[in-house]
Amino acid sequence: MNNIQVIALLKANQNKKNIERWNKRNSVSDKLKSFGIGLTVLRKLAKQIGRNRKLALELWETDIYDAKIIALLIDDPKQITQEQAEMQVENLRHGHLAHVFSSCGASLAKTHFVVPLLVEWINGKDTMRQSCGYGLLYEVSKSKRKDAPVDDFFLKRIQEISTCFHKAHKAVQLAMGGALIGIGKRNAVLNASALKVAKSIGPIQFKSNGSDCEPLNVTKHLTSDYIKNKLRV
Repeated sequence: MNNIQVIALLKANQNKKNIERWNKRNSVSDKLKSFGIGLTVLRKLAKQIGRNRKLALELWETDIYDAKIIALLIDDPKQITQEQAEMQVENLRHGHLAHVFSSCGASLAKTHFVVPLLVEWINGKDTMRQSCGYGLLYEVSKSKRKDAPVDDFFLKRIQEISTCFHKAHKAVQLAMGGALIGIGKRNAVLNASALKVAKSIGPIQFKSNGSDCEPLNVTKHLTSDYIKNKLRV
């Protein structure tokens, strides 16, 4: 499938009501257009298209939001470079781009350099990079690979969240909460450490599209019956 065919596929799946919402929320100066396709549908379309490095790079260069999402989903982790990640992170300020870039089964999270990259980003001062860094940390926390970070790595990240949480931007706080949830689901030791921090910070307030959302209750996630049974805590 080429980029013309992908754009045609996106157009065939457009949602007019969501296009209207997009146009109301985003000014003309933002430049990006959208077919108003929800993330769930975009993920299905990406699976239909399959991994394609060349196509991913072409779609990323378009002015279509939905095409950029597809680009992030179909890129090949083995070929993504750190230079590419640094370039793309500068252009994520629309819709779910940042979420798909760093979470959501992100291709970037499957690269060989993801761990040093996320550490660099969460310890930096750029809000977008910090948010994405913690999103990547969440993804890495789910890894069952033999080369996945050891507990000490995650315990250090938990301590950093505890120290920096209240000084962080709201968007970063939300990403920190997600990372705590992921880390706290790995094993009993990490659960206890993450839960201690979760209780100290409380539910995380946040907004989406200008409206208040239900706070992210990290403690609730880490004390669910499912997690208690899984980790035997």
